[in-house]
Amino acid sequence: MTGTGYEDFYYNSTDGLKLHARIYGERNPSALPAICLAGLTRNAADFHDLALFLARHPKTPRQVIAFDYRGRGRSTYDRDWKNYNVVIESGDILAGLAAMGIEHGAFIGTSRGGLIIHILGAMRPAVLKAIVLNDVGPVIEGAGLAQIRAYLERAPKPRTFAEAIEISRAAQKDNFPALKEADWERMAHAFYREENGTLVADFDPALLNTMTSIDLNKPLPQMWPQFEGLRGVLMLAIRGENSKLLSVETIEEMARRHPGMETVTVEGQGHAPLLETVDLPERIAAFLEKAERG
Repeated sequence: MTGTGYEDFYYNSTDGLKLHARIYGERNPSALPAICLAGLTRNAADFHDLALFLARHPKTPRQVIAFDYRGRGRSTYDRDWKNYNVVIESGDILAGLAAMGIEHGAFIGTSRGGLIIHILGAMRPAVLKAIVLNDVGPVIEGAGLAQIRAYLERAPKPRTFAEAIEISRAAQKDNFPALKEADWERMAHAFYREENGTLVADFDPALLNTMTSIDLNKPLPQMWPQFEGLRGVLMLAIRGENSKLLSVETIEEMARRHPGMETVTVEGQGHAPLLETVDLPERIAAFLEKAERG
């Protein structure tokens, strides 16, 4: 384990891309490994503080794996942007778990990561032993998706991390009034990286093609059949109070279809809540321990 608190793990996808994941902590036979899956343009760094908390938990330490999808973080960019889709990315996650010798785990998915969990439930249901969905469900609201697309398309290019923090705060402060200065700073450092003395967003710019190719004038596909397939897995659903991507109506319908599902609403945050803030690390740890008790 390095001074960063994690080890870098590299593996190959089935189509030959070199992909990356962070591994926190050691294997604990009595604790499920936690598999962390980030949002569309995000990467493993989003889970750093949560991963350290779970890996070093005094009662139930567990190994935590946080993945960089293809084209994000330290994973190789794909020459064909059409391969940036949840089905191929789900296969990449399964390939990574196989390379690590992990048969199953507790999955924590933010936004796109939650959609990948839905796909994994259809592809290989036995891999899912517990699920945390962070501000995502079977129905994606078009208004929320449009907001994300507009932000990514129009975002200024900061020269320094101080500028990056101010840009992020200016764009999202109304949806995230609860965040403190340190929260905005962590968010910026997870989103950008330094390259030849310049700040760049830590993902393949071609990834934006996946957003611009969506016709928001048409109803978005829904994933209720895939969600129904998760009914047998213990689930915790987290929603940001100000989220425009996951509606109150959708999360209520999720609870109706999955009667054992636990829900948490994070006050003063939008899409998607920062999982290292307020009491979310403790609540997630308690939920995972509950899943292990059966």
